[in-house]
Amino acid sequence: MERQLLARGALVGIVAGLVAFVFARVLAEPLIDRAVDYESARDDAQAALDRAAGLPVEHEHADIFSRGIQANLGIGVGVVLFGLAMGTLFAVAYAVCLGRVGGVRPRSLSLLLAAGGFVGVYLVPFLKYPANPPSIGHEDTIQQRSALYLVMVLVATFGLVVAAAVGQQLAPRLGTWNATVVTVLGYLVVIGVVMAVLPSTGELGANVREYGRHATETPQPLRDGGGRIVFPGFPADDMFAFRLYSVGAQLLLWTVLGVGFAPLAERVLRRGGAAPTAPVSVSAR
Repeated sequence: MERQLLARGALVGIVAGLVAFVFARVLAEPLIDRAVDYESARDDAQAALDRAAGLPVEHEHADIFSRGIQANLGIGVGVVLFGLAMGTLFAVAYAVCLGRVGGVRPRSLSLLLAAGGFVGVYLVPFLKYPANPPSIGHEDTIQQRSALYLVMVLVATFGLVVAAAVGQQLAPRLGTWNATVVTVLGYLVVIGVVMAVLPSTGELGANVREYGRHATETPQPLRDGGGRIVFPGFPADDMFAFRLYSVGAQLLLWTVLGVGFAPLAERVLRRGGAAPTAPVSVSAR
């Protein structure tokens, strides 16, 4: 039965990835194009300033893949593979939790797990390290940014698992409502401390040396030797819209995953003759 759940989780994950890709392709891709144009124009302005100051000028390297391939095949494959991975992990989590988290019905469990996945895997890490268009960011900080983001994902996801387990233990003594309030507050405190301890991307060494200390890596205005702005900072409206669409794409992915997996899983359970809230044996075969 667990293999059937995994197969359906992977299938729904692929569908969720495709839906999220179409959403991002229509709404976010034009913003990425503008970000690429901004980056090129900013590099030209920086090169002009460097030449005027007698400094060496870095030459631009051509991309291996064209923008058309990156915007369609590249991002599409990436998002679908992400959906496949999340769908498979989602099915594993579903099989582990079914019958072990109280009397939650199969369909409700699917929706709760999807909500938890969206919050833990994406929303909480996003609040600390919000998404930027691919061309916006310091190339020397890619590894640091990736490591910090991974730490946030692990802490946020593991924290949700611990909070759910603690809430289940507290519920008989405090009642469901009070136990939920206590665990949510505890989760927020832990996440708040972690966010306060981890550095913002603008505080990374390479950024501080080159641009000064800022909250994010969003490109600031370029100034000449006299302090006059010769090239503007990255448009705030474009950044806001890109981040909004990024949240929308992830919300769509997890919604499709939770809603789509629920009836398929329930059908598998009925076909297997399992009780609606009976635990599923999860083993590596």
